Amino acid sequence: MSVITYREAMRQAIREALLRDERVFVMGEDIGHYGGSYAVTLDLLEEFGPERIRDTPLSESGFVGAGIGAALGGMRPIVEVMTVNFSLLALDQIMNNAASLLYMSGGQLNVPLVIRMATGAGRQVGAQHSHSLEGWFAHIPGLRILAPATIEDARGMLWPALEDPDPVLIFEHAMLYNQEGELEEPFQPVDIKSAAVRRSGDELTIIAYGGTLRTALGAAEELATQGIDAEVIDLRCLRPLDTATLLSSVTRTHHAMVVDEGWRSGSLSAEISARITEEVFYDLDAPVSRVCSAEVPMPYAKHLEDAVLPQVLDVVNAAKVLCA
Repeated sequence: MSVITYREAMRQAIREALLRDERVFVMGEDIGHYGGSYAVTLDLLEEFGPERIRDTPLSESGFVGAGIGAALGGMRPIVEVMTVNFSLLALDQIMNNAASLLYMSGGQLNVPLVIRMATGAGRQVGAQHSHSLEGWFAHIPGLRILAPATIEDARGMLWPALEDPDPVLIFEHAMLYNQEGELEEPFQPVDIKSAAVRRSGDELTIIAYGGTLRTALGAAEELATQGIDAEVIDLRCLRPLDTATLLSSVTRTHHAMVVDEGWRSGSLSAEISARITEEVFYDLDAPVSRVCSAEVPMPYAKHLEDAVLPQVLDVVNAAKVLCA
């Protein structure tokens, strides 16, 4: 068993994929000589060379499109988009090409493409670089959306994603890169289809993913000291949602809460709330509760950024109202 960071776990996963399959290559802005904006690809250029670790121009539409073309040609590209807001510059390529080509070709053209990107706030980088837009992409048929929240998932999701014949987007919360944890060896790939119960409980189901998992777990520990036994579910895969795991938990606890760093209106939390209400309405003892970011552009100042984002105390207070 070794102790590594989330960043190192991602780097190990990429390195293993490059060694395992000669069709795999990585492309993106500053991933080569600079080692990536979050140092995930550090030293890979020296080991694998510029043919497989490719620095690209500042054109997301261009290099995401090139990744789609490479995937159609039989390669297994890993495309890094520096931050989630920049993915909007490639939205046409992602939605109208990568996600749609299998259908548009009558099942003839798979696009085995993996796109990685940093998401989330908490780093004081202002309104333009602090988005949580994974819920937007989870709206699009034809994509698989992953949100690794643990060291194990950061290490183990990439290879199954590369084996998927269709496009996979991996959203890595930027505040997790320095997180440390233990990783058992030998390591095995993880399930990219199912949610995971990270903490068992009987009175409340707290549903979270990515950067909000730590918030949910922290709240659950505090709630336990106040007599509320909360179960915490890590979604892991945002599309398709593992609705069965969510419903199974809620039918036992009779209370449900979603913690989502995205904006409340039209959010992933709204979709989850709707599914729970549609499927197990009569098992609920109270309406589904949601703790989301305030609906404002993300402030730069640290105290204002903290005020906008879901915090442990916000979840605790909402849970006490829900279970009262």
